[in-house]
Amino acid sequence: SGSEQLTTWHCAKVFPHIMAKVASIYYQKVYKQKQELFSNLRQFASPSGQLTLLSENQHLKLERWVVASGEDLHQIPDGAADMVVCTLVLCSVTDIPRVLREVLRVLRLGGAFYFLEHVAADHSSWTYFWQKVCDPAWKYFGDGCSLSRETQKELEKMNFSELNLRRIHVTPYWIPTSPHIIGYAVK
Repeated sequence: SGSEQLTTWHCAKVFPHIMAKVASIYYQKVYKQKQELFSNLRQFASPSGQLTLLSENQHLKLERWVVASGEDLHQIPDGAADMVVCTLVLCSVTDIPRVLREVLRVLRLGGAFYFLEHVAADHSSWTYFWQKVCDPAWKYFGDGCSLSRETQKELEKMNFSELNLRRIHVTPYWIPTSPHIIGYAVK
């Protein structure tokens, strides 16, 4: 239908263009937090002690590239990953618990799940009020992104052996995407 074509056009053309402009500003705001978050990556190296980061090893070539929905990572064997990194993804997936179950499945015992996600504000705040007011339009224009996801609660329900999480504000408090959680969970 015409509505589906408009939505497809919007998602394929407009949203990525806007995000490309906004992303550089956002990355400047979270640079220090991400640097701090990833400072302990070596702690979760494979049992052999090896940790390969593609950004630090430009000469490496990927042997296999997997494109999959976070809810279904069947191409990745159980316990095959030392770590999973997820930034600004859980706000737009269809089923957070299913994604987190897949993360747990693919992580090896002692592996880590790193995350940085915008989340619902405190329910008694004006920010939360505006998140709920803006959410329907935001989901449409943001390709499924929800302003009021309770991602922290979903993480707390999972069977991670350790959950290191803190709440931060990336932008002024009144901006609906300001509340974030950042941290890592260990299988």
